[in-house]
Amino acid sequence: MNDSTSYVQRFLLDELDIRGAIVQLDEVWQALLENRDYPAVVRDLLGEMCAVACVIGGNLKQPGRLTIQLQGHGPVSLLVVDIAETLNLRGYAKASADVAGKLGITDLVGDGQLLLSLDMPELRQPYQSYVPIEGNTIGEVFEHYLTQSEQQPAALHTACSGTKSACLFLQKLPDADKKDPDGWDRITRLASTLQADELLELAPEAILTRLFHQETVRLFEAREVTHHWPLDWAKVHGMLRTLGRAELEAVIAEHGEILIHDDLSNHEYRLTADDLAAVFAEEAENPAADPAEPRILH
Repeated sequence: MNDSTSYVQRFLLDELDIRGAIVQLDEVWQALLENRDYPAVVRDLLGEMCAVACVIGGNLKQPGRLTIQLQGHGPVSLLVVDIAETLNLRGYAKASADVAGKLGITDLVGDGQLLLSLDMPELRQPYQSYVPIEGNTIGEVFEHYLTQSEQQPAALHTACSGTKSACLFLQKLPDADKKDPDGWDRITRLASTLQADELLELAPEAILTRLFHQETVRLFEAREVTHHWPLDWAKVHGMLRTLGRAELEAVIAEHGEILIHDDLSNHEYRLTADDLAAVFAEEAENPAADPAEPRILH
């Protein structure tokens, strides 16, 4: 890894058979927030979910694109995080203005469900998993999900600010009790002493030394997390062609232009009547081309 300040640092407590990871997002988190105006409580929920998504994406046994959605009936109706196998990250929150005085998943998201979708090249359709929301923090929600889905206890500690987002992940492996029956309880108690500002500000080596200085900790090579989702006009043009020219011309006649906002990548696409004519002229010149797959657009 280069000198990036956004990364996943995996580690293993060798003598205890407990694995873990520390995620710290700095410039990537700042890029995700650019031109967004989230209230602090909404921002922090999204940032913590981004950090957890990096843990899950970095631990996938087979490479693929992971999309996580937290949906509910509260003022924060949707949190979406999308991460490619290269750990290229993007995310989006949909919230009403009515979040004042509300804290936690119960108040902000309400009842709802967690959806994880994994898209791998060998699958004809993405694998999807729906589970009810259990817990009142992002950490608790994903602790419950990981413990249930992988049948091994997991612990997550998350923190977020306007400039950084971070997560500490721990998971008990199948032979942990054989190595030390008290190891998991001891390690999770130590991890619970970690303060939010320490998780955000200290380097992974310092965090691990502070928490587990009596344990043997093996560090793996850190993986860089990026946020690189440039404008993609080709996919937008492909999506427009699937809608049909007559419908699009009616939109332009009413509004003077076509406006598409890609919420996940945070881009706006504007097309005039001349732009639309060029899109369909391009299709006529290359009729055999398959329509491009559209992005997730809201």
